[in-house]
Amino acid sequence: MPTCLVTGGAGFLGSHLCEELLAREHRVICVDNLETGSLANIAHIRDPRFRALNVDITEPYHLDEPVDTVFHLASPASPIDYLRLPLLTLKVGSHGTHHTLGLAKAHRARFLLASTSEVYGDPHEHPQTESYWGHVNPIGPRGVYDEAKRYAEALTMAYHRQQGVDTAIVRIFNTYGPRMRPHDGRAIPTLVRQARAGQPLTIFGDGTQTRSFCFVSDLIRGLIALAESDYHEPVNIGNPDEFTLLELAQIVLELTGSSSPIVFAELPVDDPKQRQPDITLARKLLGWSPEVSLRDGLERTIKAG
Repeated sequence: MPTCLVTGGAGFLGSHLCEELLAREHRVICVDNLETGSLANIAHIRDPRFRALNVDITEPYHLDEPVDTVFHLASPASPIDYLRLPLLTLKVGSHGTHHTLGLAKAHRARFLLASTSEVYGDPHEHPQTESYWGHVNPIGPRGVYDEAKRYAEALTMAYHRQQGVDTAIVRIFNTYGPRMRPHDGRAIPTLVRQARAGQPLTIFGDGTQTRSFCFVSDLIRGLIALAESDYHEPVNIGNPDEFTLLELAQIVLELTGSSSPIVFAELPVDDPKQRQPDITLARKLLGWSPEVSLRDGLERTIKAG
């Protein structure tokens, strides 16, 4: 039975990944220091093949059992988190990735880095392809997250080229679903929380900036498919259906039955104006494409509470 290590396993994405790996008859070791993750996300998992460890991956760590695949998801990922924890975000991307790659090397495990579409910054290419190098502000407030992920990608490729580690890199686009924290600062949980409470829905800027929202189950399928491939360079995983934030707010109002007004606020510094993945490579390489529409995914998210 294959054993998978999931760093950040008590987070939003990590907990869903742990569930799916267990459903596929894997053993799962969940590693998380609970800085941004929560035991509530994994409390329902009652499976003898599941092991949860409180570990700070920014310090050297070891496992005393075989590991076949490492899914490296650990990182503050929401704007509220990485703006609150800028130095930790950089340290997780550097030290945490280094230590986890070293563990993968020691176990001769396949290593998958969860990178992000934020490596593209405010893109001059639309939609974004994996060959696009990005347009990132390294000294802006978002730079701690963007550059941590860009460095982690470079480190991953260095371990592959020099140390022979079997690596993969996934660039994750906006993902949503059950277990997102209501106050994590991202668009969908914020708008759903405000609509449910009868509060005004906050749109930053004029609402014409676009995002492409991928439901969590689709994203997890993509992560596992890439981990099971033999590909080493970055692959975009996300939903190419593009919506303005104003369109998103209107769908949330409709699905929640809320009569809340929409209000507009100042656009955050370096907020990207367009975000849409080109998933040609994922379709060709993995046979992967998203299956859940935004409306369907939002209905599932709202129903889950």
